[in-house]
Amino acid sequence: MAQGTASINSDYKDWEWSDDAGERARLLQSPSVETVPKGAESQGNGLGATSSLGAVFIVVNAALGAGLLNFPAAFSMAGGVAAGVTLQMCMLIFIIGGLVILAYCSQASNERTYQEVVWAVCGKVPGVLCEVAIAVYTFGTCIAFLIIIGDQEDKIIAALVKEPEEAGSSHWYTDRKFTISITAFLLILPLSIPKEIGFQKYASSLSVIGTWYVTAVIIIKYIWPDKELVPVEIPTSPSTWTAVFNAMPTICFGFQCHMSSVPVFNSMKQPEVKTWGAVVTVAMVIALFVYTGTGVCGFLTFGAGVDQDVLMSYPSNDIPVALARAFIILCVLTSYPILHFCGRAVLEGLWLRYTGVTVEEDVVRERRRRLLQTVSWFLLTLLLALFIPDIGKVISVIGGLAACFIFVFPGLCLIQAKLSEIQETRAISWWALVSYGVFMVTLGAFIFGQTTANAIFLDLTA
Repeated sequence: MAQGTASINSDYKDWEWSDDAGERARLLQSPSVETVPKGAESQGNGLGATSSLGAVFIVVNAALGAGLLNFPAAFSMAGGVAAGVTLQMCMLIFIIGGLVILAYCSQASNERTYQEVVWAVCGKVPGVLCEVAIAVYTFGTCIAFLIIIGDQEDKIIAALVKEPEEAGSSHWYTDRKFTISITAFLLILPLSIPKEIGFQKYASSLSVIGTWYVTAVIIIKYIWPDKELVPVEIPTSPSTWTAVFNAMPTICFGFQCHMSSVPVFNSMKQPEVKTWGAVVTVAMVIALFVYTGTGVCGFLTFGAGVDQDVLMSYPSNDIPVALARAFIILCVLTSYPILHFCGRAVLEGLWLRYTGVTVEEDVVRERRRRLLQTVSWFLLTLLLALFIPDIGKVISVIGGLAACFIFVFPGLCLIQAKLSEIQETRAISWWALVSYGVFMVTLGAFIFGQTTANAIFLDLTA
Protein backbone atom coordinates (compact mmCIF):
# COMPACT_ATOMS: atom_id res chain seq x y z
CA MET A 1 0.00 0.00 0.00
CA ALA A 2 1.05 3.56 -0.48
CA GLN A 3 2.96 5.58 2.05
CA GLY A 4 1.35 8.35 4.02
CA THR A 5 -0.29 9.13 7.31
CA ALA A 6 -3.73 7.57 7.57
CA SER A 7 -6.36 9.41 9.55
CA ILE A 8 -9.12 6.87 9.86
CA ASN A 9 -12.69 7.76 10.81
CA SER A 10 -13.58 7.16 14.41
CA ASP A 11 -17.26 8.08 14.42
CA TYR A 12 -18.28 4.46 14.90
CA LYS A 13 -18.76 5.33 18.59
CA ASP A 14 -22.07 6.94 17.69
CA TRP A 15 -25.32 5.35 18.85
CA GLU A 16 -23.96 4.99 22.40
CA TRP A 17 -21.31 2.49 21.39
CA SER A 18 -19.76 0.49 24.23
CA ASP A 19 -16.93 -2.03 24.45
CA ASP A 20 -19.45 -4.58 25.73
CA ALA A 21 -21.58 -4.18 22.66
CA GLY A 22 -18.48 -4.88 20.63
CA GLU A 23 -18.44 -8.43 21.98
CA ARG A 24 -20.72 -9.33 19.09
CA ALA A 25 -17.68 -9.13 16.84
CA ARG A 26 -15.77 -11.83 18.70
CA LEU A 27 -18.17 -14.46 17.34
CA LEU A 28 -17.13 -13.63 13.78
CA GLN A 29 -13.65 -14.99 14.35
CA SER A 30 -12.59 -17.88 12.20
CA PRO A 31 -12.53 -21.28 13.93
CA SER A 32 -9.29 -22.06 15.75
CA VAL A 33 -8.34 -18.38 15.87
CA GLU A 34 -7.64 -16.53 19.08
CA THR A 35 -6.66 -12.91 18.72
CA VAL A 36 -5.09 -10.59 21.23
CA PRO A 37 -7.76 -8.39 22.84
CA LYS A 38 -7.66 -4.71 22.04
CA GLY A 39 -5.47 -2.89 24.46
CA ALA A 40 -3.28 -5.90 25.16
CA GLU A 41 -0.48 -4.33 23.13
CA SER A 42 0.36 -2.17 26.11
CA GLN A 43 0.98 -5.28 28.20
CA GLY A 44 3.11 -7.11 25.68
CA ASN A 45 4.09 -7.18 22.05
CA GLY A 46 0.47 -7.82 21.00
CA LEU A 47 1.47 -10.54 18.54
CA GLY A 48 -0.61 -13.65 18.00
CA ALA A 49 0.47 -17.27 17.94
CA THR A 50 -0.53 -18.29 14.41
CA SER A 51 2.28 -19.05 11.97
CA SER A 52 2.07 -18.19 8.28
CA LEU A 53 1.47 -21.84 7.43
CA GLY A 54 -1.23 -22.05 10.08
CA ALA A 55 -2.85 -18.92 8.68
CA VAL A 56 -2.89 -20.51 5.21
CA PHE A 57 -4.70 -23.54 6.63
CA ILE A 58 -7.25 -21.42 8.49
CA VAL A 59 -8.01 -19.23 5.45
CA VAL A 60 -8.40 -22.31 3.23
CA ASN A 61 -10.68 -23.81 5.86
CA ALA A 62 -12.75 -20.62 5.98
CA ALA A 63 -13.11 -20.55 2.19
CA LEU A 64 -13.91 -24.21 1.58
CA GLY A 65 -17.32 -25.45 2.54
CA ALA A 66 -20.65 -26.76 1.37
CA GLY A 67 -20.61 -24.17 -1.42
CA LEU A 68 -18.48 -26.51 -3.53
CA LEU A 69 -21.60 -28.66 -4.15
CA ASN A 70 -22.91 -25.93 -6.47
CA PHE A 71 -19.75 -25.42 -8.56
CA PRO A 72 -20.50 -28.05 -11.27
CA ALA A 73 -23.88 -26.36 -11.88
CA ALA A 74 -22.09 -22.98 -11.96
CA PHE A 75 -19.77 -24.26 -14.71
CA SER A 76 -22.84 -25.42 -16.62
CA MET A 77 -24.48 -21.99 -16.25
CA ALA A 78 -21.26 -20.24 -17.27
CA GLY A 79 -21.15 -22.22 -20.51
CA GLY A 80 -18.47 -24.80 -20.00
CA VAL A 81 -15.05 -25.44 -18.53
CA ALA A 82 -13.18 -22.66 -20.32
CA ALA A 83 -15.68 -19.96 -19.33
CA GLY A 84 -15.93 -21.19 -15.73
CA VAL A 85 -12.17 -21.40 -15.16
CA THR A 86 -11.54 -18.04 -16.82
CA LEU A 87 -14.20 -16.36 -14.69
CA GLN A 88 -12.70 -17.85 -11.52
CA MET A 89 -9.18 -16.70 -12.42
CA CYS A 90 -10.34 -13.15 -13.15
CA MET A 91 -12.36 -12.88 -9.95
CA LEU A 92 -9.54 -14.39 -7.87
CA ILE A 93 -7.38 -11.32 -8.48
CA PHE A 94 -9.96 -9.08 -6.81
CA ILE A 95 -10.72 -11.65 -4.10
CA ILE A 96 -7.07 -11.67 -3.03
CA GLY A 97 -6.93 -7.88 -3.37
CA GLY A 98 -9.89 -7.50 -1.03
CA LEU A 99 -8.21 -9.66 1.62
CA VAL A 100 -5.04 -7.56 1.46
CA ILE A 101 -7.03 -4.32 1.69
CA LEU A 102 -8.82 -5.54 4.81
CA ALA A 103 -5.48 -6.35 6.47
CA TYR A 104 -4.12 -2.91 5.59
CA CYS A 105 -7.19 -1.16 6.96
CA SER A 106 -7.15 -3.36 10.07
CA GLN A 107 -3.64 -2.14 10.83
CA ALA A 108 -4.54 1.47 10.13
CA SER A 109 -7.66 1.41 12.30
CA ASN A 110 -6.37 -1.00 14.98
CA GLU A 111 -9.58 -3.02 14.75
CA ARG A 112 -9.82 -6.80 15.01
CA THR A 113 -12.93 -7.86 13.07
CA TYR A 114 -14.46 -7.21 9.67
CA GLN A 115 -17.40 -5.05 10.69
CA GLU A 116 -15.33 -3.07 13.19
CA VAL A 117 -12.86 -2.23 10.39
CA VAL A 118 -15.72 -1.02 8.19
CA TRP A 119 -17.14 1.03 11.09
CA ALA A 120 -13.78 2.64 11.90
CA VAL A 121 -12.69 3.34 8.32
CA CYS A 122 -15.93 4.15 6.52
CA GLY A 123 -18.15 5.53 9.28
CA LYS A 124 -21.58 4.80 10.76
CA VAL A 125 -23.78 4.31 7.69
CA PRO A 126 -21.51 1.79 5.88
CA GLY A 127 -20.88 0.15 9.26
CA VAL A 128 -24.57 -0.40 9.90
CA LEU A 129 -25.11 -1.61 6.33
CA CYS A 130 -22.22 -4.04 6.78
CA GLU A 131 -23.71 -5.47 9.95
CA VAL A 132 -27.15 -5.81 8.40
CA ALA A 133 -25.56 -7.54 5.38
CA ILE A 134 -23.75 -9.94 7.71
CA ALA A 135 -27.01 -10.78 9.49
CA VAL A 136 -28.86 -11.39 6.20
CA TYR A 137 -25.96 -13.38 4.75
CA THR A 138 -25.67 -15.68 7.75
CA PHE A 139 -29.46 -16.08 7.81
CA GLY A 140 -29.50 -17.10 4.13
CA THR A 141 -26.57 -19.44 4.60
CA CYS A 142 -28.42 -21.19 7.43
CA ILE A 143 -31.34 -21.74 5.05
CA ALA A 144 -28.95 -23.20 2.47
CA PHE A 145 -27.51 -25.54 5.11
CA LEU A 146 -30.95 -26.91 5.97
CA ILE A 147 -31.71 -27.46 2.28
CA ILE A 148 -28.42 -29.35 1.93
CA ILE A 149 -29.38 -31.55 4.88
CA GLY A 150 -32.69 -32.34 3.20
CA ASP A 151 -31.02 -33.13 -0.14
CA GLN A 152 -28.53 -35.55 1.36
CA GLU A 153 -31.04 -37.21 3.69
CA ASP A 154 -33.39 -37.84 0.75
CA LYS A 155 -30.71 -39.84 -1.02
CA ILE A 156 -29.55 -41.72 2.07
CA ILE A 157 -33.11 -42.67 3.01
CA ALA A 158 -33.86 -43.76 -0.57
CA ALA A 159 -30.91 -46.14 -0.40
CA LEU A 160 -31.92 -47.50 3.02
CA VAL A 161 -35.60 -48.15 2.20
CA LYS A 162 -34.70 -49.27 -1.35
CA GLU A 163 -37.56 -47.41 -3.00
CA PRO A 164 -37.45 -45.97 -6.54
CA GLU A 165 -36.48 -42.32 -6.26
CA GLU A 166 -38.83 -41.27 -9.05
CA ALA A 167 -41.83 -42.78 -7.29
CA GLY A 168 -41.39 -40.69 -4.18
CA SER A 169 -41.62 -41.83 -0.58
CA SER A 170 -44.73 -43.64 0.65
CA HIS A 171 -43.91 -43.33 4.36
CA TRP A 172 -44.54 -40.24 6.46
CA TYR A 173 -41.30 -40.73 8.39
CA THR A 174 -39.25 -40.53 5.18
CA ASP A 175 -40.95 -37.35 3.96
CA ARG A 176 -38.43 -34.56 3.33
CA LYS A 177 -40.20 -32.00 5.50
CA PHE A 178 -40.30 -34.41 8.43
CA THR A 179 -36.64 -35.50 8.16
CA ILE A 180 -35.35 -31.92 7.94
CA SER A 181 -37.55 -30.83 10.85
CA ILE A 182 -36.65 -33.68 13.18
CA THR A 183 -32.94 -33.29 12.43
CA ALA A 184 -33.10 -29.56 13.01
CA PHE A 185 -35.05 -29.76 16.28
CA LEU A 186 -32.99 -32.60 17.77
CA LEU A 187 -29.48 -31.57 16.70
CA ILE A 188 -29.28 -27.97 15.46
CA LEU A 189 -31.52 -26.10 17.92
CA PRO A 190 -29.79 -27.42 21.09
CA LEU A 191 -26.39 -26.40 19.67
CA SER A 192 -27.64 -22.91 18.80
CA ILE A 193 -29.05 -21.83 22.18
CA PRO A 194 -25.86 -21.63 24.33
CA LYS A 195 -23.96 -18.37 24.55
CA GLU A 196 -20.54 -19.91 23.91
CA ILE A 197 -19.35 -21.80 20.82
CA GLY A 198 -16.35 -23.70 22.11
CA PHE A 199 -16.99 -26.63 19.77
CA GLN A 200 -16.10 -24.62 16.66
CA LYS A 201 -12.54 -26.01 16.51
CA TYR A 202 -13.91 -29.53 16.05
CA ALA A 203 -16.37 -28.31 13.43
CA SER A 204 -13.46 -26.67 11.62
CA SER A 205 -11.49 -29.91 11.33
CA LEU A 206 -14.60 -31.83 10.33
CA SER A 207 -15.39 -29.38 7.53
CA VAL A 208 -11.89 -29.70 6.11
CA ILE A 209 -12.05 -33.50 6.03
CA GLY A 210 -15.55 -33.48 4.55
CA THR A 211 -14.88 -31.01 1.73
CA TRP A 212 -11.65 -32.70 0.66
CA TYR A 213 -13.35 -36.10 0.66
CA VAL A 214 -16.27 -34.82 -1.45
CA THR A 215 -13.83 -33.32 -3.95
CA ALA A 216 -11.84 -36.57 -4.13
CA VAL A 217 -15.00 -38.63 -4.73
CA ILE A 218 -16.21 -36.34 -7.54
CA ILE A 219 -12.80 -36.43 -9.27
CA ILE A 220 -12.49 -40.20 -8.93
CA LYS A 221 -16.03 -40.71 -10.23
CA TYR A 222 -15.11 -38.67 -13.29
CA ILE A 223 -11.88 -40.60 -13.96
CA TRP A 224 -13.55 -43.98 -13.38
CA PRO A 225 -17.22 -43.32 -14.10
CA ASP A 226 -20.05 -45.73 -13.49
CA LYS A 227 -21.60 -47.13 -16.67
CA GLU A 228 -25.00 -45.58 -15.94
CA LEU A 229 -23.54 -42.07 -15.55
CA VAL A 230 -23.76 -40.60 -19.04
CA PRO A 231 -23.66 -36.79 -19.48
CA VAL A 232 -26.74 -35.34 -21.18
CA GLU A 233 -24.91 -32.56 -23.02
CA ILE A 234 -21.62 -30.77 -22.39
CA PRO A 235 -21.77 -27.09 -23.40
CA THR A 236 -18.51 -25.62 -24.67
CA SER A 237 -19.54 -21.96 -24.78
CA PRO A 238 -22.05 -19.66 -23.06
CA SER A 239 -25.53 -19.57 -24.58
CA THR A 240 -25.48 -15.75 -24.31
CA TRP A 241 -22.77 -13.27 -23.33
CA THR A 242 -24.62 -12.57 -20.06
CA ALA A 243 -24.94 -16.27 -19.12
CA VAL A 244 -21.41 -16.32 -17.73
CA PHE A 245 -22.46 -13.86 -15.01
CA ASN A 246 -24.88 -16.46 -13.61
CA ALA A 247 -21.89 -18.31 -12.17
CA MET A 248 -20.69 -15.29 -10.17
CA PRO A 249 -22.89 -15.84 -7.08
CA THR A 250 -21.55 -19.38 -6.64
CA ILE A 251 -17.93 -18.23 -7.00
CA CYS A 252 -18.47 -15.40 -4.52
CA PHE A 253 -20.22 -17.72 -2.07
CA GLY A 254 -17.44 -20.28 -2.38
CA PHE A 255 -14.46 -17.94 -1.98
CA GLN A 256 -16.03 -15.67 0.66
CA CYS A 257 -13.73 -15.90 3.67
CA HIS A 258 -13.32 -12.15 4.13
CA MET A 259 -15.45 -11.84 7.27
CA SER A 260 -13.12 -14.17 9.18
CA SER A 261 -9.92 -12.94 7.50
CA VAL A 262 -9.36 -9.92 9.76
CA PRO A 263 -9.19 -11.97 13.00
CA VAL A 264 -6.89 -14.45 11.23
CA PHE A 265 -4.56 -11.63 10.16
CA ASN A 266 -4.42 -10.23 13.69
CA SER A 267 -3.73 -13.69 15.15
CA MET A 268 -0.47 -14.06 13.18
CA LYS A 269 2.97 -13.95 14.80
CA GLN A 270 3.97 -11.37 12.20
CA PRO A 271 0.83 -9.46 11.16
CA GLU A 272 2.37 -7.67 8.19
CA VAL A 273 0.51 -6.82 5.01
CA LYS A 274 3.22 -8.28 2.71
CA THR A 275 3.29 -11.55 4.63
CA TRP A 276 -0.49 -11.64 4.64
CA GLY A 277 -0.53 -11.10 0.87
CA ALA A 278 1.58 -14.24 0.41
CA VAL A 279 -0.61 -16.18 2.86
CA VAL A 280 -3.91 -15.37 1.15
CA THR A 281 -2.44 -15.92 -2.32
CA VAL A 282 -1.36 -19.46 -1.42
CA ALA A 283 -4.66 -20.11 0.36
CA MET A 284 -6.81 -18.90 -2.54
CA VAL A 285 -4.78 -20.89 -5.08
CA ILE A 286 -5.39 -24.04 -2.99
CA ALA A 287 -9.11 -23.22 -2.80
CA LEU A 288 -9.06 -22.57 -6.56
CA PHE A 289 -7.72 -26.05 -7.27
CA VAL A 290 -10.33 -27.66 -5.00
CA TYR A 291 -13.25 -25.73 -6.48
CA THR A 292 -11.99 -26.15 -10.04
CA GLY A 293 -11.46 -29.88 -9.58
CA THR A 294 -14.97 -30.25 -8.18
CA GLY A 295 -16.56 -27.98 -10.76
CA VAL A 296 -14.83 -29.38 -13.84
CA CYS A 297 -15.13 -33.07 -12.96
CA GLY A 298 -18.70 -32.79 -11.72
CA PHE A 299 -19.73 -30.82 -14.79
CA LEU A 300 -18.03 -33.19 -17.26
CA THR A 301 -19.59 -36.20 -15.51
CA PHE A 302 -23.18 -34.99 -15.89
CA GLY A 303 -23.01 -32.14 -18.41
CA ALA A 304 -25.91 -29.72 -18.59
CA GLY A 305 -28.04 -32.18 -16.59
CA VAL A 306 -26.07 -31.70 -13.37
CA ASP A 307 -28.17 -30.80 -10.32
CA GLN A 308 -27.63 -27.60 -8.32
CA ASP A 309 -26.34 -29.91 -5.57
CA VAL A 310 -23.96 -32.17 -7.49
CA LEU A 311 -24.29 -35.05 -5.02
CA MET A 312 -27.97 -35.26 -5.95
CA SER A 313 -26.94 -36.33 -9.45
CA TYR A 314 -25.33 -39.55 -8.22
CA PRO A 315 -27.40 -42.69 -7.54
CA SER A 316 -28.50 -43.35 -3.97
CA ASN A 317 -26.83 -46.76 -3.70
CA ASP A 318 -23.32 -45.49 -4.42
CA ILE A 319 -21.44 -46.20 -1.16
CA PRO A 320 -18.52 -43.70 -1.55
CA VAL A 321 -20.99 -40.97 -2.47
CA ALA A 322 -23.24 -41.96 0.46
CA LEU A 323 -20.24 -41.44 2.77
CA ALA A 324 -19.70 -38.04 1.16
CA ARG A 325 -23.33 -37.18 1.90
CA ALA A 326 -22.85 -38.19 5.53
CA PHE A 327 -19.75 -35.98 5.75
CA ILE A 328 -21.65 -33.03 4.32
CA ILE A 329 -24.53 -33.50 6.76
CA LEU A 330 -22.11 -33.56 9.71
CA CYS A 331 -20.33 -30.46 8.43
CA VAL A 332 -23.58 -28.57 8.01
CA LEU A 333 -24.94 -29.67 11.39
CA THR A 334 -21.93 -28.12 13.13
CA SER A 335 -21.63 -25.12 10.81
CA TYR A 336 -25.25 -23.92 11.18
CA PRO A 337 -24.85 -23.00 14.89
CA ILE A 338 -21.62 -21.10 14.16
CA LEU A 339 -23.25 -19.05 11.40
CA HIS A 340 -26.25 -18.48 13.65
CA PHE A 341 -23.98 -17.23 16.44
CA CYS A 342 -22.41 -14.76 14.02
CA GLY A 343 -25.76 -13.39 12.89
CA ARG A 344 -27.17 -13.30 16.41
CA ALA A 345 -24.08 -11.49 17.70
CA VAL A 346 -24.45 -8.77 15.06
CA LEU A 347 -28.15 -8.31 15.87
CA GLU A 348 -27.31 -8.13 19.57
CA GLY A 349 -24.65 -5.50 18.91
CA LEU A 350 -27.05 -3.39 16.87
CA TRP A 351 -29.66 -3.63 19.62
CA LEU A 352 -27.24 -2.66 22.40
CA ARG A 353 -25.87 0.26 20.44
CA TYR A 354 -29.33 1.51 19.52
CA THR A 355 -30.61 1.33 23.11
CA GLY A 356 -27.33 2.42 24.70
CA VAL A 357 -27.53 -0.39 27.26
CA THR A 358 -24.38 -2.24 28.36
CA VAL A 359 -24.19 -6.00 28.83
CA GLU A 360 -23.73 -5.68 32.62
CA GLU A 361 -26.94 -3.67 32.94
CA ASP A 362 -28.99 -6.11 30.89
CA VAL A 363 -27.88 -9.64 31.85
CA VAL A 364 -31.36 -11.04 32.53
CA ARG A 365 -32.87 -9.48 29.43
CA GLU A 366 -29.91 -10.75 27.38
CA ARG A 367 -30.82 -14.33 28.24
CA ARG A 368 -34.46 -13.82 27.29
CA ARG A 369 -33.46 -11.94 24.14
CA ARG A 370 -30.97 -14.64 23.16
CA LEU A 371 -33.61 -17.35 23.54
CA LEU A 372 -36.17 -15.34 21.55
CA GLN A 373 -33.64 -14.50 18.82
CA THR A 374 -32.46 -18.10 18.57
CA VAL A 375 -35.93 -19.65 18.38
CA SER A 376 -37.17 -17.01 15.90
CA TRP A 377 -34.08 -17.40 13.71
CA PHE A 378 -34.32 -21.19 13.81
CA LEU A 379 -38.03 -21.37 12.99
CA LEU A 380 -37.79 -18.85 10.13
CA THR A 381 -34.84 -20.58 8.49
CA LEU A 382 -36.50 -23.97 8.89
CA LEU A 383 -39.80 -22.75 7.43
CA LEU A 384 -38.09 -21.21 4.41
CA ALA A 385 -35.92 -24.29 3.87
CA LEU A 386 -38.99 -26.52 3.83
CA PHE A 387 -40.62 -24.52 1.03
CA ILE A 388 -37.48 -23.58 -0.97
CA PRO A 389 -36.11 -26.98 -1.99
CA ASP A 390 -33.69 -25.57 -4.62
CA ILE A 391 -30.33 -24.57 -3.10
CA GLY A 392 -29.48 -22.66 -6.28
CA LYS A 393 -32.15 -20.04 -5.52
CA VAL A 394 -30.71 -19.38 -2.08
CA ILE A 395 -27.10 -19.22 -3.28
CA SER A 396 -28.09 -16.78 -6.04
CA VAL A 397 -29.20 -14.35 -3.31
CA ILE A 398 -26.52 -14.85 -0.66
CA GLY A 399 -23.89 -15.04 -3.40
CA GLY A 400 -24.76 -11.46 -4.28
CA LEU A 401 -24.29 -10.47 -0.65
CA ALA A 402 -20.97 -12.32 -0.61
CA ALA A 403 -19.90 -10.03 -3.46
CA CYS A 404 -20.46 -7.08 -1.12
CA PHE A 405 -18.08 -8.56 1.45
CA ILE A 406 -15.49 -9.37 -1.23
CA PHE A 407 -15.69 -6.22 -3.36
CA VAL A 408 -17.91 -3.40 -2.08
CA PHE A 409 -16.86 -2.98 1.57
CA PRO A 410 -13.11 -3.56 0.97
CA GLY A 411 -13.29 -1.11 -1.96
CA LEU A 412 -14.98 1.50 0.22
CA CYS A 413 -12.36 0.96 2.93
CA LEU A 414 -9.53 1.44 0.45
CA ILE A 415 -11.05 4.62 -0.96
CA GLN A 416 -11.67 6.12 2.48
CA ALA A 417 -8.24 5.10 3.78
CA LYS A 418 -6.50 6.77 0.85
CA LEU A 419 -8.67 9.89 1.06
CA SER A 420 -7.81 10.17 4.76
CA GLU A 421 -4.08 10.27 4.10
CA ILE A 422 -2.40 13.61 4.68
CA GLN A 423 -0.21 14.29 1.67
CA GLU A 424 0.94 17.47 -0.02
CA THR A 425 0.92 15.85 -3.43
CA ARG A 426 -1.00 12.87 -4.71
CA ALA A 427 1.29 10.39 -6.45
CA ILE A 428 0.29 8.19 -9.36
CA SER A 429 0.14 5.20 -7.00
CA TRP A 430 -2.41 7.06 -4.86
CA TRP A 431 -4.68 7.66 -7.83
CA ALA A 432 -4.18 4.06 -8.99
CA LEU A 433 -5.29 2.66 -5.62
CA VAL A 434 -8.30 4.98 -5.43
CA SER A 435 -9.28 3.96 -8.96
CA TYR A 436 -8.86 0.31 -7.98
CA GLY A 437 -11.15 0.87 -5.00
CA VAL A 438 -13.77 2.53 -7.19
CA PHE A 439 -13.59 -0.36 -9.64
CA MET A 440 -14.04 -2.90 -6.83
CA VAL A 441 -17.11 -1.08 -5.52
CA THR A 442 -18.56 -0.85 -9.04
CA LEU A 443 -17.88 -4.52 -9.78
CA GLY A 444 -19.36 -5.66 -6.46
CA ALA A 445 -22.44 -3.49 -6.93
CA PHE A 446 -22.87 -4.92 -10.44
CA ILE A 447 -22.63 -8.53 -9.22
CA PHE A 448 -25.03 -7.86 -6.34
CA GLY A 449 -27.54 -6.05 -8.57
CA GLN A 450 -27.31 -8.55 -11.41
CA THR A 451 -27.68 -11.64 -9.22
CA THR A 452 -30.48 -10.14 -7.14
CA ALA A 453 -32.41 -9.02 -10.23
CA ASN A 454 -31.86 -12.42 -11.85
CA ALA A 455 -33.10 -14.23 -8.72
CA ILE A 456 -36.22 -12.07 -8.58
CA PHE A 457 -36.86 -12.59 -12.32
CA LEU A 458 -36.54 -16.38 -12.01
CA ASP A 459 -38.94 -16.42 -9.04
CA LEU A 460 -41.51 -14.35 -10.91
CA THR A 461 -41.32 -16.48 -14.04
CA ALA A 462 -41.19 -19.82 -12.19
